[in-house]
Amino acid sequence: MPFFAYAARNASGDLVQGVLEAPDSGAVAALLAGTGIFPVRIEPTAAPRDQSAGGFWRRLTQDKIRAVELLLFSRQMYTLLKAGVPILRALAGLQESSANRSFKAVLQSIRENLDSGRELSVALQRQDKVFSPFYVAMVRVGEMTGMLEEIFLRLFHHLEFQEFMRTQVKSALRYPTFVVAAMGIALVVINLFVIPTFAKVFEGFNTELPLMTRMLLGFSNFMVATWPLLLTGAAGAVVAFKTTVATPAGKLAWDRFKLRIPIAGKIILKATLARFARSLAMAMRSGVPMVQGLTLVAQVVDNDHVAQLVEKMRLGVERGESVLRTAIQTGIFTSVVLQMIMVGEESGAIDELMEEVADMYQREVEYELKTLGSQIEPILIVGLGVLVLILALGVFLPIWDLGQAALRR
Repeated sequence: MPFFAYAARNASGDLVQGVLEAPDSGAVAALLAGTGIFPVRIEPTAAPRDQSAGGFWRRLTQDKIRAVELLLFSRQMYTLLKAGVPILRALAGLQESSANRSFKAVLQSIRENLDSGRELSVALQRQDKVFSPFYVAMVRVGEMTGMLEEIFLRLFHHLEFQEFMRTQVKSALRYPTFVVAAMGIALVVINLFVIPTFAKVFEGFNTELPLMTRMLLGFSNFMVATWPLLLTGAAGAVVAFKTTVATPAGKLAWDRFKLRIPIAGKIILKATLARFARSLAMAMRSGVPMVQGLTLVAQVVDNDHVAQLVEKMRLGVERGESVLRTAIQTGIFTSVVLQMIMVGEESGAIDELMEEVADMYQREVEYELKTLGSQIEPILIVGLGVLVLILALGVFLPIWDLGQAALRR
């Protein structure tokens, strides 16, 4: 459909300008009149340029839309709709109060789509970089059932839980990542600066050095001679990793590997399953059928490997198999969770039982994080001890041998 630029006056007499997509100028005038705005000028125009296509500098400096923006949007929409504020006026108020320029542009686009006669769910779907398919589907359910304000409240709690679990997983990985990185930096510093200093001392011994010392000196000489190549290789590995993870196959392999990381992997899995259970409970509670609910949940679990297993569950349920049977086939649920799924399926209250599953996994994640330090410390201590032992033997054995030789004289 063509686009029309309009200038109009609102009830207060203020000038309002914008662009609408409509079959003709008459339809634009009717849409504006329906919202209490009286058109002054309507003329054809080109399609509005995408906000993201403003050049490199614009993309570099534009505000990022964070999860908190979506959280506030959901909560405020619930509050405004419950108070009886029309959707268009609610969106206008949120757009005016938002401090994020990118989110302002998103809200403006949503308002223009609503002015064009589209439903809210369709307007949100056109902003697929901000609103997930799960979010859009829930809003569509709210529009069909007349429970839009309740859906926004549930979406707020759902997004709050999602963000909490995402933060918990990041905190679970932060400590071991920091320690491993610190040990790596220490190794680089020792091999590039410390061991070469000792090497000059060892040259004056005029004797054969111990095997451990020769290995340390050889590795240090290798790093000193090839550090530009090693640095380039490390940078290339980082770029290759990010490029690979950006592909569907690479993302699937990385998500599968994350679940196998010692200690941290089980925390990531439990957090992912908590998101799965909470999302499915919300979808079913909102009236979404099981098959469609599993399809939507697969898009929000934030792990492609688990999403693949959820898709297999959906295919099984679609063939007429029970949820319990398909859950067993995934091999990722504990026996306690499987029993709760069985009870929920038999009693017809699977949404409530999935909520219990989410709560259980959330408690387990919180407990695992509290004990993470005590689980990782023995591994780090052993690794650090081995590193110190190798360095000590390599550096002090020649000095010890020299001292022994001097005493024999």
